[in-house]
Amino acid sequence: MILNHVSVGTSDIVLAVKFYDAVMSTLSIKRTHYIESIAAAYGENFEFWVGSPYEGKATSSNGSHVAFNALSQESVDQFYATAIELGGSCEGKPGLRPEYGATYYAAFVRDLDGNKIEAVSM
Repeated sequence: MILNHVSVGTSDIVLAVKFYDAVMSTLSIKRTHYIESIAAAYGENFEFWVGSPYEGKATSSNGSHVAFNALSQESVDQFYATAIELGGSCEGKPGLRPEYGATYYAAFVRDLDGNKIEAVSM
């Protein structure tokens, strides 16, 4: 594994934790760390962090996203539905993406701060 962790920013850690606790649970990914008012982490061997940037308000980046492995297409569907229900926005409904591979099934959403995340099952 070449990465230690990936972090995205949030302007409201309480809302972000509520969002990510629910969304990550659809992929069987648990929160492993919480630093009150600062950050939370998800995952065991590789960590995904969401936190308040030291520089102030979080901003999202165009062209970047974080993709999470899903155990099944149903998990991808649940990931998408949960994210949308909690205020995330659609960046690509669940479905096959044959341009990435014959069995590449994914959904893309933006979290409450505009960070783009994906769930994929292959």
